[in-house]
Amino acid sequence: MRTRLHVKPKNFSFIPPLALAGGLALAVSWALIFVYAPKESTLGLPQKIFYLHMPLAWWALGGFFLTFAASLVYLRTEKDFWDDLAGACAEVSLVFAVLSIISGSIWAKASWGVWWTWDARLTTTLVMCFVYSGYLVVRGLDISLRRKAKICAVIGVAAFLDVPLVFLSARLWSYVHPPSISLEAEMKLTLAACIVSFAILWAALIGLRVQAALDERRLETLLARKLYGGGH
Repeated sequence: MRTRLHVKPKNFSFIPPLALAGGLALAVSWALIFVYAPKESTLGLPQKIFYLHMPLAWWALGGFFLTFAASLVYLRTEKDFWDDLAGACAEVSLVFAVLSIISGSIWAKASWGVWWTWDARLTTTLVMCFVYSGYLVVRGLDISLRRKAKICAVIGVAAFLDVPLVFLSARLWSYVHPPSISLEAEMKLTLAACIVSFAILWAALIGLRVQAALDERRLETLLARKLYGGGH
């Protein structure tokens, strides 16, 4: 197996302050959810899970788009950074997508009286999670790094086909999932704060995963140098 012996170090010093900012933003959002935002008249307290559910879903879809974009760039350039970025975005966004399903199920139980229904939005989201889970399984296969990166890039591009379906499903085919929700001014402000706070956390997590992937490559380089040095 051919191993690259040069991995250019990258500066990830922005990650700790970004993670700290994300934590503080989440704390502020939490206060807004339970102190500032009014209680919805029909569902009451369970409605507040919406402030977590929607940002999780948004940034899951955003991350899968970045996986798609990074995979396209990798196929064009074959630079390891873009493969690492695609994998990191898929990992973090899959966690967000699963959490959005869990939070949505809690909300559905209070709103519809059931934990799950085969609604178009829920079904396409579940399929999306299975597809990206398969993508991550392929990333863990013990095959040539270059070959695996190309296969994953192709899957990363093809897998994105389900993402627009998830986004459009509530508007085109859904019979229970609302395509839009009317919110009071306080609710809109709280939702906006939650979207921003989750965005910061999402970016910090992706940065950490990219840094970990680059560190793994750097370790492989050091081991390769040691082996090659010992061979001479």
